[in-house]
Amino acid sequence: MPARPAIVAFDIIGTVFSLEPLRERMVALGLPPLALNFVYTATLRDAFAMAATSTYAPFLAGLTASLDEVLAMHGIAATDAQKREVLEAMTILPAREGAGEAFGMLRQAGIPVVALSNGAAAATEGLLARSGLREAVARVLSVDDVGLSKPRPEVYHYAARELGVAPAEMMLVAAHPWDLHGASVAGLSTGYVERGRPYAPHLRGPDVRGRELPDVARAILDL
Repeated sequence: MPARPAIVAFDIIGTVFSLEPLRERMVALGLPPLALNFVYTATLRDAFAMAATSTYAPFLAGLTASLDEVLAMHGIAATDAQKREVLEAMTILPAREGAGEAFGMLRQAGIPVVALSNGAAAATEGLLARSGLREAVARVLSVDDVGLSKPRPEVYHYAARELGVAPAEMMLVAAHPWDLHGASVAGLSTGYVERGRPYAPHLRGPDVRGRELPDVARAILDL
């Protein structure tokens, strides 16, 4: 079992904030509800392809292309304004229940909370401010500053350097096994937000886990 981390970094999109507003707007265009799952995974697919080849594009660019792809797959013609309306939902994502509680528990124990996102720093700042969580977060870090997407190790090492700790002193909390696998390979400890989903056994497993964010925070404090 690892030692209690000096700093805990949280993934943002999907972990701290829900993508459900995008689903609602995509369904309004005539897409099936599961189209959001395709758009998100297709965006990650392309981000991973670029990361594997040491190239980079912002998350929003990938999301835009994936939305175009799924609309074409379903034979739906959408205007630029309609597509913008879908993508603008990224600015109003709601915080997951328990996010503030989890952040508060860690801060009360003297463990700083930071954000580490594949999204833009400004977008993350906006989500945190809108949800009332910004004051609980010590730093907002983005892959834009690295020019590579997670799960490249350079991203996690960049975060550790910026925060003045060794990778082993830092933990990443995420709802995405691929992200935790990358962080683990880079030398970080990891916490998995399960939400009822299994963890792929062929990936490096998490050091702690819990059903929701507060459960993971409690598991961290038990270290």
